[in-house]
Amino acid sequence: MLSIEAQGITQLKKRIGPSFEQTVEMILASPGKVITTGIGKSGIVARKITATLSSTGTTSIFLHPVEALHGDLGMVSPGDVVLALSHSGRSEELVNVVPQLRAHGAKVVAMTGGLDSPLAQVADLVIDCGVEREACPLGLAPTTSTTAALAMGDALAVVLIEKHRFKAEDFRRHHPGGSLGQRLALKVREVMTKGKAVPAVRPATPISQAVKVMDEGDLGTVLITSRGMLRGIFTDGDVRRAVVARQSLDSAPVSRFMTTDPLTADPDAMAAEALHTMESKQITALPVVDSSGKVLGLVHLHDLLGRGAVSLNGLVPPARD
Repeated sequence: MLSIEAQGITQLKKRIGPSFEQTVEMILASPGKVITTGIGKSGIVARKITATLSSTGTTSIFLHPVEALHGDLGMVSPGDVVLALSHSGRSEELVNVVPQLRAHGAKVVAMTGGLDSPLAQVADLVIDCGVEREACPLGLAPTTSTTAALAMGDALAVVLIEKHRFKAEDFRRHHPGGSLGQRLALKVREVMTKGKAVPAVRPATPISQAVKVMDEGDLGTVLITSRGMLRGIFTDGDVRRAVVARQSLDSAPVSRFMTTDPLTADPDAMAAEALHTMESKQITALPVVDSSGKVLGLVHLHDLLGRGAVSLNGLVPPARD
């Protein structure tokens, strides 16, 4: 069953075309919000897409197609973009509400596998979410089709995240109650690895020994220090580059291969700032130093995204979103 659903998602890549791009541009140009709608299982998927969009910088609401015809059309404003979900494109409730949505000034994008369906015919744009078959052995229960629609919705959300330049600190503001939001609201000193757990060696340490320390630390990084001061950083990427350059990895000192002026994090900076630095520079760890360059710890991507519980004044935030 899982292979059938995975195949359905993989095949979506062939279906992404001009309509997908036009939908993104339509949403970006919209003065209003994104409205999702659908009935049955498609309605459940639509609600999830709305939740994802709302939490990542795109204002979105769910509109039930039946309730819309009984007063909820008042939620629709000119310029809104509606994502109407239906695998067949023949859901009567959905087809009936689309003309009313357009009459209220909204643009309608059909997310459907029925490219010649009544829904497709009344929509402004059609995103092909078709699948070859359902994972259900009877071919009746929405399975692969709902997974495909959900994946397409996620694809829209991810592109919009990039277009809006939505950052980790923005995500934290939208998720103040979630475990990730709590973690990113902490200071670096509260999430960093410190003490003997920080993998560190001296500049003259043979590279083979430095690699061993790196492996034991399981952070893909080892700090190069002298009298407690940061002298450089050596990462698994440096190991790969040394191998490619056919450099000796036996007795050569690690100082020959280390980065001598690495990016660092301030212990009183917000964890969200450290995450932003890692994202923008495409790195996974930052040495934490004081104003004199003394090593206080190491903050790793895992520390920020939740490899383990974060301790704050003896309390452990709930591990749920």
